[in-house]
Amino acid sequence: MKPWIKGVVIAAIHVGLVASLGAKLLYDRWTRPRVWTLAVPYDPELPIRGRYVSLSPVIELKGNEGKETAATVVLEVTGNRLVAEAASPESSDLHVRFTLRGDKRLAVLREPLAFFIPEHIPDPSRRPPGEELWVEVTIPAKGPPRPIRLGVKKGDGPIVPLRTE
Repeated sequence: MKPWIKGVVIAAIHVGLVASLGAKLLYDRWTRPRVWTLAVPYDPELPIRGRYVSLSPVIELKGNEGKETAATVVLEVTGNRLVAEAASPESSDLHVRFTLRGDKRLAVLREPLAFFIPEHIPDPSRRPPGEELWVEVTIPAKGPPRPIRLGVKKGDGPIVPLRTE
């Protein structure tokens, strides 16, 4: 076989792998539940971290309200809310931790989610007082939620999606 044919075959295999991953993510977005959840911005303070916002989605705990430590959980969508239920470490690799935001105690994912943003828009995680940052996520069968888009909620108003193009 000629070298250029081998190169074309390898390139086709690479394109097929990337396309199959993209198709899987799109399929999950269409078929898996999605929900808006309050997000707690998190800045890891790394000098070279790319152009993204680190977010920790706020999660309601079901059947685990009294625990003070981190917990292993599985995620589900219940009535347009992201809910976590305690699970064994063998069945899930998602963990929540507890944080204080003002006078509220919140449960958030231990590992923050990365939402990539273009370099020409300002950092959407810096909100003025009275505004909350929300993130719409897809809940896959396994693994952490996948962020789709960001939104802002003012008081009791609706969530207004942000333009991040």
